[in-house]
Amino acid sequence: MKTTRRTAIKSAAGSTLAIAGLNATSAQAQTAKNKANPKFRIKNGRIKQSIMGWTFKPMPVPELARLSKEVGLVAMEGISRDHYPLLKKLDLDVSLLRSHGFKKGPVDPKNHDECLAKLTEAIEVCAGAGYKRVITFTGMKAEGIDDEQAEQNCIKLWKKVLPLAEKKKVTLCLEHLNSRDDSHPMKGHPGYFGDDVDHCVKMIEKIGSPSFKLLFDVYHVQIMNGDVIRRIREYKDFIGHFHVAGNPGRAELDDKQEINYPPVMNAILETGFDGYVAHEFIPTWEDKELALRHAAQILDV
Repeated sequence: MKTTRRTAIKSAAGSTLAIAGLNATSAQAQTAKNKANPKFRIKNGRIKQSIMGWTFKPMPVPELARLSKEVGLVAMEGISRDHYPLLKKLDLDVSLLRSHGFKKGPVDPKNHDECLAKLTEAIEVCAGAGYKRVITFTGMKAEGIDDEQAEQNCIKLWKKVLPLAEKKKVTLCLEHLNSRDDSHPMKGHPGYFGDDVDHCVKMIEKIGSPSFKLLFDVYHVQIMNGDVIRRIREYKDFIGHFHVAGNPGRAELDDKQEINYPPVMNAILETGFDGYVAHEFIPTWEDKELALRHAAQILDV
């Protein structure tokens, strides 16, 4: 067939549309529920995936542990220590240990004795079991304590416990939380002092210890600060752990939320991060197993 200017233009237009279609498909933020693979198992494994146990309640931890192993996750966290022997049998790591809670933190000196005791005990347990990370929080703002004093209070407490963490080769991970979402007690934390991820990093810089890092929760950062990928690159030397969930709603990583997780995972890999990325979404699907397999597939870049 003779090629004319008109047919050449039509052909080029068709190719452009085809490429655009491919790009639209590959750039889709997440997979919809009706396209979730009920038999998915992690294949690439470049992201070391973990799961926060509390989010899947009322599913019992042993059931969730066995499901996690079947899907290809390599760790769990946020669970009772009573379950650690089972995780060892399943060859699952504990990616992060509990300490004090997010409400009563070192922002208020009245909480220092309790925080110090719980952090010390968690570090000892962590090191004794061969694990590497313990969570910490700033706590809620306290009446009569301005931001400058609150920061000093936090740093003072953390510096007390860090010599032990350094000796035991345990990393304390400070979690940044959003104070914006007031719809649910675990979707947002109005009044939390460490609600600005940039400020959290500044406190970590002031402490200057290799055993004190940032817990970069993508869900919380997206709500409070945004610009997630740039911040991951900028703060790569300060990040010790990641959490993920869909936003808004802290639900599945599907097509109803705004965070494009595959590029976020690739950005994490590009920084050389070799720690854990833990699922902390609250399932809304009736089939919770499908929800976990779906989320694991999204992160398995």
